[in-house]
Amino acid sequence: METVTKKDVAKRTAKELNEKIYTTERFVDAIFKVLREILAEANPEVRIEIRDFGVFEVKKTKPKPKARNPRSGEIIYVPARRKTHFKAGKLLKDVLKTPLPAEEE
Repeated sequence: METVTKKDVAKRTAKELNEKIYTTERFVDAIFKVLREILAEANPEVRIEIRDFGVFEVKKTKPKPKARNPRSGEIIYVPARRKTHFKAGKLLKDVLKTPLPAEEE
């Protein structure tokens, strides 16, 4: 599996905009920082919708009063918390739905 880093995103952005990498790195850092802050400040839920890309959401989970510890079998209480969720937009979904080419043996 390939891993793409924030630096790789900055490089591709620089290439797309015909800019220097150090310039676009600042913008990419700022965008991710702002997105992270918005998601972290969610009280208790928030939705960030980026057209043609997707939706980031912070959702509440329900408390689980009868969860079980798989190691000990002990019944424990799991409090309500928040979790992140991403839903791909239509354009991204359409690209991901295309069949993969057959692998050659």
